[in-house]
Amino acid sequence: MVIIVIDSKIREVVKNLKPYVPGKSKEEIVRNYGIRPEDIIKLGSNENPWGCSPKIKNEILKEISKIHQYPEPINPILMEELSKFLNVGKDNIIVGGDGADEIIDTIFRTFVDDGDEVIIPIPTFTQYRVSATIHNAKIKYAKYDKEKGFKLDVDSVLNNITDKTKVIFLCTPNNPTGNIIDNKDIEKIINETDALVVIDHAYIEYSKKEYDWTQKAPEYDNVIVLRTFSKVFGLAGMRVGYGVGNKKIINYMMRVKPIFSSTRLSQVCAITALRDREFFERCVKDGIKSREMLYNGLKKFKDIKVYPSEANYLLVELKTMKSKEFCEELLKRGVIVRDCSSFDGLGDNYVRVSIGTFEEIEKFLKILKEIIN
Repeated sequence: MVIIVIDSKIREVVKNLKPYVPGKSKEEIVRNYGIRPEDIIKLGSNENPWGCSPKIKNEILKEISKIHQYPEPINPILMEELSKFLNVGKDNIIVGGDGADEIIDTIFRTFVDDGDEVIIPIPTFTQYRVSATIHNAKIKYAKYDKEKGFKLDVDSVLNNITDKTKVIFLCTPNNPTGNIIDNKDIEKIINETDALVVIDHAYIEYSKKEYDWTQKAPEYDNVIVLRTFSKVFGLAGMRVGYGVGNKKIINYMMRVKPIFSSTRLSQVCAITALRDREFFERCVKDGIKSREMLYNGLKKFKDIKVYPSEANYLLVELKTMKSKEFCEELLKRGVIVRDCSSFDGLGDNYVRVSIGTFEEIEKFLKILKEIIN
């Protein structure tokens, strides 16, 4: 028998990769702390606390009998509904089956060769770095200015642009800081480069309409906007994301995108969610109300600093505790928030708190008072 040391076959870039750290699930807390699922408050993964459209259940049941059949690679009904929702052409849209993560990976597969450069301002969504590393891209880090409320340092982006720059990531509202990037700053970056500028709008529904670049993206040769059904639509478990851009960009990306990545069930869920506009609008309104309730409650604690947000979460800076200790104390009481120590560019005293139902926010603030005191 031949013994193969598998480690010697693994790519070096994978061996050295710092993996993405997801938020904790309710199931994990049940196993580790023995807390009943109904007593757990999950404020760690930026989900919609009111769930998805109640109309989706019946549509899933109708589709169950067909799950032995492949889905349509490009579902015409979904594309039509997305086109109407976004007010852009169907040819300007690409849909992925692993949330926006698949679109990010498809961008790298389309644009980036070994050694090409990408620019990532930090702190931001970790998946950009993970995908860049896997594809052997050279990462050049720009920054957000903490002293200015994590405002994007535009010069730190522009000064990193070279003739090898292929992709620039701009997350707005930014995860985990929650702030938007000024339109004039985005415009300046677009005009200073021929690299692809990726505008990640995963949380744009919770922001002001003037910050939305979705309808403008097709007008540019080097812009793509990322969107998702995982947040306000309440479909994080179905994994549907999409991109909007110039027809030529979308056409090239479709050549390398996995063919059957979105399932029959995920497609019918997305279609139904788009059609239930009343539920969508209520979730946006209540989500913003929950964010303001959470922000006003957190501002009362002198031992923490809470940053304003245009998303469905708030970044919190701890003044007297480390994030690991703070999160552990909350977990013991059945509350999940996100320890942000794994985010590049942040220290070990930051946490991110997602919106919850109004009852959950009230309970969380009471529990927080116990811990802080």
